[in-house]
Amino acid sequence: MTARQSGSAIGVVAQCELSVGVPALTAPASGITALVLVRVFGEPIGMLSLELSEGTLEPAALAREIADEFEVALRERFADCAITWTGSLPTDGLEPGRTPSFLKARQRALAEGPEITAAICTRDRPDDLLVALEGLHAQDYPRLRTLVVDNAPSDDRTRRLVAELARTREIEYVTEPRPGLSWARNRALDASTSEIIAWVDDDEVCDPSWATEIARAFIEVPEAGGVTGLVAPAELETQCQAWFEQYSGVGRGRGFARAVFSPATAHEQSPLYPLPPYGAGANMAFRRDAIERIGRFDCALGTGTATLAGEDTAAFSALLLAGGTIVYQPSAIVHHRHRRDYAALERVMLGYGRGLSAYYASMLARRPSCLPELVRLTGRAVRDQLAADGQRLRDLHGFPPELLRLNRKGLLQGAFMYPGAWLRARRMAAMAAGS
Repeated sequence: MTARQSGSAIGVVAQCELSVGVPALTAPASGITALVLVRVFGEPIGMLSLELSEGTLEPAALAREIADEFEVALRERFADCAITWTGSLPTDGLEPGRTPSFLKARQRALAEGPEITAAICTRDRPDDLLVALEGLHAQDYPRLRTLVVDNAPSDDRTRRLVAELARTREIEYVTEPRPGLSWARNRALDASTSEIIAWVDDDEVCDPSWATEIARAFIEVPEAGGVTGLVAPAELETQCQAWFEQYSGVGRGRGFARAVFSPATAHEQSPLYPLPPYGAGANMAFRRDAIERIGRFDCALGTGTATLAGEDTAAFSALLLAGGTIVYQPSAIVHHRHRRDYAALERVMLGYGRGLSAYYASMLARRPSCLPELVRLTGRAVRDQLAADGQRLRDLHGFPPELLRLNRKGLLQGAFMYPGAWLRARRMAAMAAGS
């Protein structure tokens, strides 16, 4: 298979809730990779990666793999709910002796959590949007509002879809005529009144307890101004999806332990260096006062601009530099449909490069005092981005070198494109104010 071919399914994505039982995994062909999201009473504890030969992996075999990979976490969870750990997993489910702490905390979030607006910013993708809206409709959180921001639509398909769905459920709809994801994100702030605004993409499906887990993070870390969550793959049906997951998937994130970032952790994780990430715009939420305090999203960054990306990272960094706190809550999960074809993956890789260097230009424009820290971080950043054993390139197996070259091309472009994008955003803002 060449780099430009999609091919047939090369991987399967599955979930295993141990309290219910361990399923069998079926490989539709030889050489299949299985990614299994493992949970215990709703709590995700890790993603197991397995190479499957053609045929079926029986429950007992999968249980052994899970027990070997996650024994430490399983011991802790079993002790928490008064189950004796014997070194092996039963395949027919678990009977807790007491309510797990994770479920107690979820019950508190369901009872006490704030109102949340889930904002989906979309443009001309009604089929994807429908799937995303079904995921929000299935949420178990009782104080969730759904808002669709239709960004510079070329037709009325999105409006008609939302109008049809709104006959049987509560969905709000607004348009943002200025093209660009940051304009749409900021429009969601104007159109909502809730204390918490969460943004998800239109090519995602939110886990049924996603909003509850967002609320849990804000409750348990009351000083939090922002919360991010886990972005898991929804499918691995093409080689391009597998490449993206390898480059920027769960294995490249923060894992399955909650992390709290604040000025107190700046010596461990610089607010100006996004590796490892604080999270991603595909799954993020902010308190209204926190995002307003940093001047909202930079409209010179993000999809729909020349810089293509970076608005989410810029918001995270600005919040941390302003003295705020961000919580990475891995139990708040969205399932993302990665780009299936090579041309789309090329755009993503170029965008990641442009967005990263444009993000740094944005931070210098917002806060020139960042310059000494950026200079200090330059050597490490260059190594991580370019060295074979650096954080970005390490463990990339069979990844197309032309995609890496495209990413580096974007890195060289983004900072120089930012001033023009900033001027364009200023003109668009002035025109809107004068109309």
